[in-house]
Amino acid sequence: MKIAVAMSGGVDSSVTAALLHQEKSTDIFGIFMKNWSEQAEEDMGNCTWINDRRDALAVAAHLHMPLKTVDFEKEYRDQVLEYFYREYAAGRTPNPDILCNKLIKFDALLKYAENLGAEKIATGHYARVSKLKDGRFHLLKGKDNSKDQSYFLCQLTQGQLSKTLFPLGELTKTEVRKLAQKFNLPTADKKDSQGICFIGKVQLQDFLHVRLATKPGDVINTTGTIIGSHTGAYAYTIGQRHGFRIDKKTPESKPWFVVRTDVTDNTVTVAEGEDNPALFHDELHASHFHWIVEQPNFPCKCSAKIRYRQLDQDCTIFADGHIEFAKPQRAITPGQSIVFYQSDECLGSATIENSSAEF
Repeated sequence: MKIAVAMSGGVDSSVTAALLHQEKSTDIFGIFMKNWSEQAEEDMGNCTWINDRRDALAVAAHLHMPLKTVDFEKEYRDQVLEYFYREYAAGRTPNPDILCNKLIKFDALLKYAENLGAEKIATGHYARVSKLKDGRFHLLKGKDNSKDQSYFLCQLTQGQLSKTLFPLGELTKTEVRKLAQKFNLPTADKKDSQGICFIGKVQLQDFLHVRLATKPGDVINTTGTIIGSHTGAYAYTIGQRHGFRIDKKTPESKPWFVVRTDVTDNTVTVAEGEDNPALFHDELHASHFHWIVEQPNFPCKCSAKIRYRQLDQDCTIFADGHIEFAKPQRAITPGQSIVFYQSDECLGSATIENSSAEF
């Protein structure tokens, strides 16, 4: 079987390639995607693609396997980055990593790999795919709960899963690091990447202000009293603690957190204290549902995450997109994904439209 390995220059994709390289029945080659560059208008000196490609080449050479480089920078900008800006401009908080997986890694890259003769692609995601007797593919959490990435794969289709391998799904991050040392990989000690998908770690407001002009406005409390100022309501997200100014603070003041934004009035509403009731709601409305295997019968009792790394939360999904939680959830954020689970299986996802916010 001919397999294309998506190689980012990180330790996870390097170990993925090494594991497949051991299998004598496979014919593997690597693909490095260039999705961002220092020529980008928004580049803030954090572009690492040259070093990442160098590391991927070093691993490929170590494993005696070919490595192709493909430039998807235009596709990434058109399909992911422009969505990123549109959502923030509309006062919503997007999730570019999920869209990047859906449209770039498991669509554009998959098609590119197939054109090169690959039957499947393999990535370094911590997740698993299971094919049942009915021929359908199920997305499962990775064995390492602390690294599970099924959340970011929640938009994948049956067709995409049928052509995807996740060799790290049964491993923990500790085991992957040990394998990297065992295989003597050049990336064995490389730190994990952080920040926005392919862009890296940046100050979000500075990044947004390259395209979206600053627009000073009022910070108000939950009674509508002006208590400070901000640089543009679009740049803030629910639960955010920093990036705005609060006037007349006292030594007894607790930290303030964003509980609502309004890009029409250009106001940011905040509440004092990380456990303030204004931050918590037990229901939300969602849209754009995507089911990986099939749509469940409603009402559907399952669990869900409203952000990555959150523990699974018991909920009930209704046919009209209304979702009720067994316990109030902190900082429900419009634009973010809510991802549904039944035990270890990822059922699908939806986009959060609003919460039951009432002041």
